[in-house]
Amino acid sequence: MQASNHLIKGNLEFEISKRRDLRCFGKVKERKSTLNPNLCIRRASIRSDLRSGAVSMGAELSRATDGVESVVRSSIKSRSVKAQASGDIEDLAPFNPREKFTGSVLPFVGVACLGAILFGYHLGVVNGALDYLSKDLGIAQNAVMQGMYRWVVSTLLAAAAVGSFTGGALADKFGRTRTFQLDAIPLIIGALLTAIARDVQTMIIGRLLAGIGIGITSAVVPLYISEISPTEIRGALGSVNQLFICIGILAALVAGLPLAGNPGWWRAMFGLAVVPSILLALGMTYSPESPRWLFQQGKISEAEKSIEALYGKERVTEVMYELSNAGQGSTEPEAGWVDLFSCRYRKVVSVGAALFLFQQFAGINAVVYYSTAVFHSAGIASDVAASALVGASNVFGTVIASSLMDKQGRKNLLITSFAGMGASMLLLSVSFSWKVLGPYSGMLAVVGTVLYVLSFSLGAGPVPALLLPEIFASRIRAKAVALSLGTHWISNFVIGLYFLSVVDKFGIGAVYMVFATVCSVAVLYIGGAVVETKGRSLEEIELALNPTS
Repeated sequence: MQASNHLIKGNLEFEISKRRDLRCFGKVKERKSTLNPNLCIRRASIRSDLRSGAVSMGAELSRATDGVESVVRSSIKSRSVKAQASGDIEDLAPFNPREKFTGSVLPFVGVACLGAILFGYHLGVVNGALDYLSKDLGIAQNAVMQGMYRWVVSTLLAAAAVGSFTGGALADKFGRTRTFQLDAIPLIIGALLTAIARDVQTMIIGRLLAGIGIGITSAVVPLYISEISPTEIRGALGSVNQLFICIGILAALVAGLPLAGNPGWWRAMFGLAVVPSILLALGMTYSPESPRWLFQQGKISEAEKSIEALYGKERVTEVMYELSNAGQGSTEPEAGWVDLFSCRYRKVVSVGAALFLFQQFAGINAVVYYSTAVFHSAGIASDVAASALVGASNVFGTVIASSLMDKQGRKNLLITSFAGMGASMLLLSVSFSWKVLGPYSGMLAVVGTVLYVLSFSLGAGPVPALLLPEIFASRIRAKAVALSLGTHWISNFVIGLYFLSVVDKFGIGAVYMVFATVCSVAVLYIGGAVVETKGRSLEEIELALNPTS
């Protein structure tokens, strides 16, 4: 097996060497290489020798390959050590050229985003339907059942935490596309149970299964998109995940519009989630598996077919060389959960957990939960209008973030986002706490809420799920993303369960001031601990942060 891998790698290196020879003579345009310029002259001489003597071809080819490999490895290793020592990867110059993007990957990203739509839809569907299903299931009329009211909401979040951990293990074992197909089972059954529920116990079981389903998708969707996206637009495609989550929430809002005239419509709202679940399973049947996962499993020929389906036949050699050069597959065994906390990976895994902790404890869900009361204080009595304004701000900001992700970079957007969230939280806190601003408190609260949601959607919302698959090494990527998303769901669950109790005890102004402080701490942490990844392939990032030797 190792001999076969060495032969494949040698062939790939020779193909790349021939391509670079052409570039050295101006036949192919590319950006400036970091290799020794004398290497081009050396390769040209070797190729001349190959033409002149058929008898010595094998020996010359062997020496040429060894020479190129030695120079390449030396160059990459030195830059990797430098980048790791500095804590950033700016010094790692791009190693392979980027062909022009053809758009063939977009349909497969779209299929994966059905999982993101389900994520948002299941989060939002209960908000409009809760009062109607409570009356229908006898929760509102029964004092004993009042305690179950909160669990109908929070069960989804608790189950999603379990699902996110499960998603990482499944993605490593069965692959990304097969995990999507398996995930459709709890998503479909959960949606059907909630739609036909005649008692609160059935409703909770349905929400439990749906929660496991969206927990799995929350981990696998950004993982799959990051692994199949071309480097030059990976940021834009990665942020599409957050955009479709917002679209899913808005879809749930729109689905609830007939409730006023038809109280039983809540069942159809929950049942509608079956449709994208089935489409997700069917779509993944025709979607290519992640070439990085296939290569890691030693399935070389299947990885080549996947690359061809995603980027075109002309990029197969280049991408396979990147995968080979990153030292994946046969060089190291698959990581276990304990490996995430080893000295080698502890720092980068802690960044993933910290980003989601900051995201949640900076107050996003608290703002959403309390937005209706905020808008009521400003004279906006319609819950639908308040939710629509918040949702529209979220979608608008995410669209802007998608266009900036590959230009401004992930780190800059994160810092700008948390700084804007902190300023907005300060405005909200002041509007509720300073009596002198009483006549303007409603207007200030609305402005602060909209600016907060807009700031969140520019970075804190889309960037963590995009950045983490980029900075995690291939052998820990699925499990590390799952661990980070587990932190997200647990934090979400805790805030949803205790936020109103804390507000009753300390007041909303004081709580918002704490959120503003968290945002300030997040800015300092991101500035010192988060690396910039724009314009780098996953293999280049891995070499910089986790050099193999």
